[in-house]
Amino acid sequence: MNSFQDLIIRRRSIRKYGEARLSEDAVRKLLEAALLAPTSKNARSWHFTVVDDKERLEALSKCKPMYATSIARSALSIVVSADPAVSDVWVEDASVAAAYIQLQAEDLGLGSCWIQVRNRMHDEETTASEWIKDLLGIDGSQQVVCVISVGEKAEERKLQNMEKLQWEKVSVVSD
Repeated sequence: MNSFQDLIIRRRSIRKYGEARLSEDAVRKLLEAALLAPTSKNARSWHFTVVDDKERLEALSKCKPMYATSIARSALSIVVSADPAVSDVWVEDASVAAAYIQLQAEDLGLGSCWIQVRNRMHDEETTASEWIKDLLGIDGSQQVVCVISVGEKAEERKLQNMEKLQWEKVSVVSD
């Protein structure tokens, strides 16, 4: 990438992935990006669970009825969770870390997709977060915010269209 702006213009949700596994270096860089994300009061309430086993990815893709199928096709997925007892802004802290993972993926030429888990249901009785925690043995104090699927891009998406920016949603207050 030539600049941060190029990176954010190029980053799109990718739901189709190639078969290649990610290198150890790429996985390390994704996790370093997450661990470098800022948190309120440096609380670091987040936790990251990396899943690269195909059977577990297939199972994880069933965390909610719709819009999680890209997990099964990914080389790996990172479950982003946080402990509400550690920070009152755990959702925001985990969300920033998840965004950092996606930006790092794009910088590495990889595709990624945010799969929303928080406030979503697995079925009529079980939240997607509880279902994922059971499946992967994640500590009960953690709440799952999202799953980021990552892999070699098997689809290309158009770049963000700068002409469609909604400037009407910006207010400027100045002297």
